[in-house]
Amino acid sequence: MRGLPAVRQIGVTLRVLAMFHAYPPTHNAGAEWAAHSLLRALAERGHTVDVLLSQPADSDDVYVLDGVTVHPHRGKDDPGRWLRGEDRAQVIVTHLENTPRASVLGEVHRIPVVHLLHNTYEKSKSWLVKGSPALVVYNTAWMKADVEAWWRVHRGDRPMPWDITVHPPVSVEDYQATPGDHVTLINLTAEKGAEIFYALAERMPRRKFLGVIGGYGQQIVRDDLPNVEIFPHTPGDRMAKDVYARTRVLLAPSVYESYGRVAVEAMCSGIPVVAHPTPGLMESLGDAGFFADRGDVDAWEAAVKRLFSPKVYPQASKAAAARAAGLDPAAELDLWVKVMEGVVKRGPTR
Repeated sequence: MRGLPAVRQIGVTLRVLAMFHAYPPTHNAGAEWAAHSLLRALAERGHTVDVLLSQPADSDDVYVLDGVTVHPHRGKDDPGRWLRGEDRAQVIVTHLENTPRASVLGEVHRIPVVHLLHNTYEKSKSWLVKGSPALVVYNTAWMKADVEAWWRVHRGDRPMPWDITVHPPVSVEDYQATPGDHVTLINLTAEKGAEIFYALAERMPRRKFLGVIGGYGQQIVRDDLPNVEIFPHTPGDRMAKDVYARTRVLLAPSVYESYGRVAVEAMCSGIPVVAHPTPGLMESLGDAGFFADRGDVDAWEAAVKRLFSPKVYPQASKAAAARAAGLDPAAELDLWVKVMEGVVKRGPTR
């Protein structure tokens, strides 16, 4: 990928270990690409960044992605080399299912741990207490507010962990393409709205629909609709050419999205997005979004038909592109890099 905006050098070289279950380009979920964008920003400034995977991958080879070195899972002793000796990490970054183990290892070996929060699930929030992270990185303002309300109820007697908010960084130039003519859904699960996608295809048989296999979840694949094409799971660096260049309107009827990265990616190409009004999608899309309740298929049909109007589409496309440009991640990435230096200086929280 061509790269995110550069951030200022902070004058010290960090040794960063990220403990994740999977990683791009073989695993292309939004959380993994958001995490990679943060790590890439560190690597671009000369910091040493290693990612250790906890799940077996297709290959046992170490590989480098945008300056980030990714190590395959081999066994339970994998983290050892980064916990002691000359390769000892100065900070551990973790998220999702690796949070418990990384938190314990960080506490035992006196290495500060940074939690990347991609959701507001109870399990994620509970480790803010049990794991005592040195830093919490929220991916949205609404999510931070949700966690703060939860903290007041459950742990009001303790100060919250140090935190910053960094929206999932999306570089416009990485996802620019000339929009195509399909109505697209990325990740064909029930939670992401596969039923709505197929219902719209049935109602609009003259429109072309593109369903892209997602990186996780039970995919709902139908082969009985001649106007629906099912496209394979696609790496992030191929999305612009293979998916967004064929998309005129993106659907985001998710029951839950903490942010909705693919919606922002689509807007980079001036592709309007019709979305269920989750707090995350409302924060990412802003005034450029078209919102319909996922329980109201009639409203989704009306929104899609409206966007195919030659009078409506140019204005909607212009608004989408302007929104994507307005989400320039440079300032938040600069904050992220500077705060990571502060984490190392402060050390473990207990």
